Amino acid sequence: MEDPGKSLSYYQSGMIPQEEIIDREKKGKQTLIGLLRESDSHETRIALTPQGVDLLVSQGHRVLMERGAGEGARFSDHDYAEAGAEIQENKSRIFEAEVLLKISPLTGDEIRNLRPGKTVISSLQLATRKETYFRELIRHKVTAIAFELVRDELMEFPVFRSMCEISGLLAVNIGASLMSREKIGKGILLGGITGITPAEVVILGAGVAGEYAARAALGMGATVKVFDHSITALRALKHQVGREIFTSVLHPPVLEKTLKSADLVISTLQRLHQESFFLVPEEMVVGMKEGAIVIDRHVDQGSSFETGVLSSAADPVYIRHQVIHYMVPNLPTLAPRTASIALSNFFLPMLLNQGRSGGIQQMIRDNWGVRQGVYLYNGVLTHAMIGDQFGMPSKDIDLLLAAF
Repeated sequence: MEDPGKSLSYYQSGMIPQEEIIDREKKGKQTLIGLLRESDSHETRIALTPQGVDLLVSQGHRVLMERGAGEGARFSDHDYAEAGAEIQENKSRIFEAEVLLKISPLTGDEIRNLRPGKTVISSLQLATRKETYFRELIRHKVTAIAFELVRDELMEFPVFRSMCEISGLLAVNIGASLMSREKIGKGILLGGITGITPAEVVILGAGVAGEYAARAALGMGATVKVFDHSITALRALKHQVGREIFTSVLHPPVLEKTLKSADLVISTLQRLHQESFFLVPEEMVVGMKEGAIVIDRHVDQGSSFETGVLSSAADPVYIRHQVIHYMVPNLPTLAPRTASIALSNFFLPMLLNQGRSGGIQQMIRDNWGVRQGVYLYNGVLTHAMIGDQFGMPSKDIDLLLAAF
C-alpha cells in the first residue's frame, strides 16, 4: 500500500506515470452526473449548488437533476436550469447518469433502479445500515463512495470537518436562542453586558465541533469551559482559539461541580453503544440549575446524557428535571444553504478532476484520498469494517486495483 504522507497530490497518488496522467487530462472525459432529490424529509442539503453545476457544465459535463432537489436548501429549479442543469420530472431518468449524487444513503427503491457500472456518492451512515443494504448494492455491481470517509491532502476528512464546524456554531446559536426565550429559557443573554455576569457555557469535546462552539460562545461574550478525554486535544483547542479558557480532562467530580453552575452544556462527543456509562448521568442533570440547557449533536448515535432522548426539528425541546433538552440530530440540516455550499465546495473539485482523470474509475485508481471513501468497487466490498460487522467477505481496494 502506498504511503499517503509522501508528497501526494490530492488528485493523484503515483499509481501511474506522470506522463500518462498529463496525456489523459488533455483528453478529459465528459460525465453525465445525476442529482437525486432527498427522500428523507429531515435532510435538506444538496450536493451541488447552482454555481457548482454552472462550472461543471462549462467544462463539458451534463447534470441531470430531479425536480425540487434543491428546495430544502432554498435553491429553486430555475436557479439550476439557468446554470445548465437538465431538470427531470421522472426520477428514473436520473439513473441514466454515470455518477449519482445524494446526501443520505439510497433507499431500497433507488437501489433497484441502479444498473451495473454506475457510481453512487452519498453518505454511508454505517450505524443505521443493515446487511441487506450492502447485499443489494453488491448485487447491482455498482461502485459506492462514502463522502464522509474521503480524505484530503492533509489526511483530514473534509466533509466531516465542514459539518462539525457548522454543528459547533449552530449549537451555540440554538442555545443562545433558547436561553433568551422567556417561555422556554430564563430570558437572559448568552453574553453579559456591563454590570451583568455572562452565561456559563460548558462544552464536552475539544474536537472541531467543540472548537467552533467555543469560538462562537467566546465571541458572544460567554464564559467557556471545555472538557475532553485528551489533554493533547485540549491543548490544541486553546492554541486554536487563541484565548485563555478553562479546560479539564473528564474527571466526573470536576464535571459535576462545573455543571451545577452551567447555563448551557453542549456535547460534541459520541457515546459508544457498547459503553455502559454516560458522561453525564441522570444525577448530574438533577443537580443542574433550573432552566439550564443541554444540547447533544450525537444523540442519534449515542447520547452523552442519560436523559438524552432523540427528538425532531418539528418538536425539538423537552424538559427533564427542570433542564431544557434539545436533542435534534444532524444539526447542519438546520442551516441547509450554508451546509450545501460547503458540500458543493467538496464535490465540485472531485467531479472536475474525475473528468480530467478520464472518469471516476480512473480517479479512484489515481487518488489515494478518494479511495479511502470507496466501500464497493464494481460490486466488490472493499471496506473491512463493514465486512466484519455483517460477516461478509471484503477485499483491500489497493490489492484489487493492482490485479487489473
